Order: sequence, then C-alpha cells, then structure tokens
Amino acid sequence: MYKIVRKEVLNPSVSLIEVDAPYIAKKAEPGQFIILRVNETGERIPFTIADYDREKGTVTIIFQKVGKTTELLDTLNAGDEILDFVGPLGVASHFENVKRVAVIGGGLGTAIAYPQAKKLHSMGVEVDMINGFRNKDLVIIEDMCKQACTNLYTMTDDGSNGNKGFVTSKLEELIKSGVKYDLVVAIGPLVMMKAVCELTRPYEIKTIVSMNPVMIDGTGMCGGCRVTVGGETKFACVDGPDFDGHLVDFDQAILRSKMFKEKEADSLKQHKCRMEGMQNA
Repeated sequence: MYKIVRKEVLNPSVSLIEVDAPYIAKKAEPGQFIILRVNETGERIPFTIADYDREKGTVTIIFQKVGKTTELLDTLNAGDEILDFVGPLGVASHFENVKRVAVIGGGLGTAIAYPQAKKLHSMGVEVDMINGFRNKDLVIIEDMCKQACTNLYTMTDDGSNGNKGFVTSKLEELIKSGVKYDLVVAIGPLVMMKAVCELTRPYEIKTIVSMNPVMIDGTGMCGGCRVTVGGETKFACVDGPDFDGHLVDFDQAILRSKMFKEKEADSLKQHKCRMEGMQNA
C-alpha cells in the first residue's frame, strides 16, 4: 500500500497527489511514468511523474477527472492509501548539447512538461516555457513553472489572463524575433503537439513530443500503446514516451485515441450511478 502524504486541488477538474514511494523516487527521472491501481477491483492506469523528492521519498502525480478511475482516485485524501503504485516506467528524457530550449505544455500536459523544464533549467539551459489553457480558471502550477524556467509565457485561448493566443502563436513569435532554439519539447493534446511539430519543421528545429496512448501492462506486451514513428511501430511504454515529433504519425494516433471514448463515458456513467445508489441507501 502507498500512502498519500499530500493532496491539492489545482482547479475543479485537476488534482495533485504526493505519494510515499521511496524506491520509485530514488530512480525516477523526467519523462518516466507510473502505473497505479486504486484498489483490488480497479483498472491499471498510467500517470506521468510530475515531480519527485529523493530525500522525502515521494512521487507526485497530477491528474484530471475524466473517467471512472480518476474520479475514484480523487475521492482519496492525505492519509489514504493506494493499492499499487509501480514504476518508474518508460525511457527517461535525455538532453545533450542544448543551450536554449522551448518547453511547451498544453492543458494538463503542463504537469508533464514541468519536470522536463525543471531538469533542463537545473542543467544551466536557458528555458522558455510556454503553457496554454482554455481560460485563466484552468491554469495550473504556474508558480512551480516560474521556478523551473528562464522565461514563462502562460497563454489562454480567450485571453482571460491577459495573454490571448495559442502556444504555437507565442512560439512562432519568439522564433521570428530571432530566438535560436536547439530543441523544442511539446507535451499536451495530440492536436497541439502536431501543430507545434508542423511549426518547427520548416525551421528544422528538433522537436520531442510525449506520447501517452492507452496503456495496460506498461511492459510492451499488450500492444495497446502502439504508435507509428518513422513508419515503424513503437510502443510508448517501453520505447517512449518521448519520440521525435517530426516522425510521429499524428493522424493515426488521433484516430486511435477516439476508439474508447464511448466505453469510457459509459463506464463513468455507471460508476456514478452506483455511487449515488450507495449514498441513498
């Protein structure tokens, strides 16, 4: 069992939990993930490691309530325990010979982009972090991001925070102003990552994306997390989650991401109905 030592509600649909997991914290690196199971009847679900503290022996994950398991996870608080918490899984991000990098986070992807920016910043790299949200009420971990980069730009679709525009608009503005990037790291919705890659392609700026498709076992055996990269089949859980964005078949990935939407919605609906029944009993 893994005890939750801290919980923080970041916005109405997103929460942060810090979990006591010393063995994972000892080896965790940016880009890696864990797979957890809330209880014996729960499904296995992956979460990218948002942060870790080797001294405290804790691992932090940030999640959005979008399905049955995340709704159930959000009912837990500090002092409660999670049955399984396995990791670190996946290939850690590697950064070499870079002096200036743009790290881009879209929505919840900001939580995954944060450890990347933090790592690069600690290496002495000049980091421009560009985060995008639909509106100011959905902005998360802004203070944490400020500490993890050289320059932080928080964009909102509706301009409600004073900075209207998409992350691609800001990135293009910086590139056209003369900023020379050795690398761009983009993490967020597939359509956002695709747009970033299409922007950086003509400038020949190496662009890394984090692919997070459906995963089950996290060992490459089930094949559920397969993605096509450079015309070859790769498994995000063991070959990634980081890939060269200019080689990823985003159209295929977007199509596959929609396969289980109806089943996820049905599962959540049934889950809520059972809870309501128990409350009324």
